Amino acid sequence: MAALQFSLGKTDIDSKARVGLIQTDHGTIATPIFMPVGTAGSVKAVSQQQLRESVQAQIILGNTYHLYLRPGVSVLERAGGLHQFIGWDRPILTDSGGYQVFSLSGTRKINEEGVTFQSHIDGSRHLFSPESVMDIQRSIGADIIMAFDECPPGDCDYQYAKQSLELTHRWLDRCFKRFEETDARYGYTQNLFPIVQGASFKDLRKQSCDHSIAKDATGYAIGGVSVGEPEAVLYDICGWCCEHLPAQKPRYLMGVGTPWNILECISLGIDMFDCVMPTRNGRNAMLFTSEGVVNIDNKKWETDFSPLDTGIDSPISEYYSRAYLHHLIKSKEFLGYTIASIHNLAFYRWLVTEARRRIIAGDFTPWKKEMIIKLQQRC
Repeated sequence: MAALQFSLGKTDIDSKARVGLIQTDHGTIATPIFMPVGTAGSVKAVSQQQLRESVQAQIILGNTYHLYLRPGVSVLERAGGLHQFIGWDRPILTDSGGYQVFSLSGTRKINEEGVTFQSHIDGSRHLFSPESVMDIQRSIGADIIMAFDECPPGDCDYQYAKQSLELTHRWLDRCFKRFEETDARYGYTQNLFPIVQGASFKDLRKQSCDHSIAKDATGYAIGGVSVGEPEAVLYDICGWCCEHLPAQKPRYLMGVGTPWNILECISLGIDMFDCVMPTRNGRNAMLFTSEGVVNIDNKKWETDFSPLDTGIDSPISEYYSRAYLHHLIKSKEFLGYTIASIHNLAFYRWLVTEARRRIIAGDFTPWKKEMIIKLQQRC
């Protein structure tokens, strides 16, 4: 077993964009990377075989909150961890459940001990503490696990953000203590990432970066963005955090976002991304393509027999026509949701892979500027 290793490669001459390699016990991840979200041990409408072959995913996510409630820790332990349970032999990252708890604002109570919340499944009450969240993630067995934090709303005032950050830092200390007191369960190394918080206040973000860096972790996450703040604030905070986090460690921006968000944040120095948008939007008839956003539900595609997107290297995007996917979505056929989801995930994979290639080639910045204009167009 070996702790996560990050080797930094070339950095773009006109921006902070960079390439790297993350080595885990379940394999190597080339950055920048987009990670499909498998909330409850499944990327919605997409099988693990399709993730490997059609999407070419290098790493996927699991959600601590959902996996804890169902199938439950005991089932995952008996299975030998999440990798064995779902049949996935590549890296997995789990979040801490903090964002889901944030989303349950009407049914949760936060105090020093942790967060008491009601299950969305049956209304039963549960407590997430820094210690219990570490124990749960040990049982899930992801390669990269997240510290338990409070995610404040994007429009919170300074006093709330300050108190929230102080609580998050106390919880972070307890997370690392518990993590260091316990062992990985399944014969491979787990890596704990702190989460930088502080809402939109730069002095708080700097404090959070400093507190996180003191843990000498193998990587760092930036949380509390994409929670309702304007895009300009997202980029400002992301760039500020990248300036203060170690260059020799991977930087993970949680829950972001659109293709143009991802390109902008790559240029600021982010290495890792995740978001439910590719699959969620795909199931709702929205396709991301190299020429812009397509609403495949629109009648204009009814007799368009061209491929979904010939601009990316994806067999599924070249094989199925827009007319056929339009028909499937209109007919509410499950296959339509699967094709749309795979296409969008393959597009995101192509986008970060092409960004990596452009950084290495030395023309990332002009390519990014051109692509962002294209990506935001409505086709």
